[in-house]
Amino acid sequence: MDCINVTGIRAYGYTGYLPEEQALGQWFEVDVKLWLDVSTAAKTDGIEDTLDYRSIISLVKHLLITSKFALIEKLIVTIADSILAECDRLTQVQVILTKPAAPIPDFGGKISLEIIRTRS
Repeated sequence: MDCINVTGIRAYGYTGYLPEEQALGQWFEVDVKLWLDVSTAAKTDGIEDTLDYRSIISLVKHLLITSKFALIEKLIVTIADSILAECDRLTQVQVILTKPAAPIPDFGGKISLEIIRTRS
């Protein structure tokens, strides 16, 4: 199966367990892998025969900006499910959600969560 990778989708959102995360917000970064068959598009050279990944970027940014969940687990599943619902051509999606600046004292690293969802 073929795979389109879209990396570095960034947006400022308000998902987080701590009250200040929901009030002040923070940056999130999302990478997605999108599995689909691109053989028809390779022959026709037509965007209508593949996935226009601009729509996926817009969808992810919208969800990051407008969602207000306590847990990133809820946010990442919402993103994956929404991507699968958006495009019938996809057979599977992998989403990696990263909090580049986690509000944890004495911790300068990143927190990432990764899920894979397959169309049932």
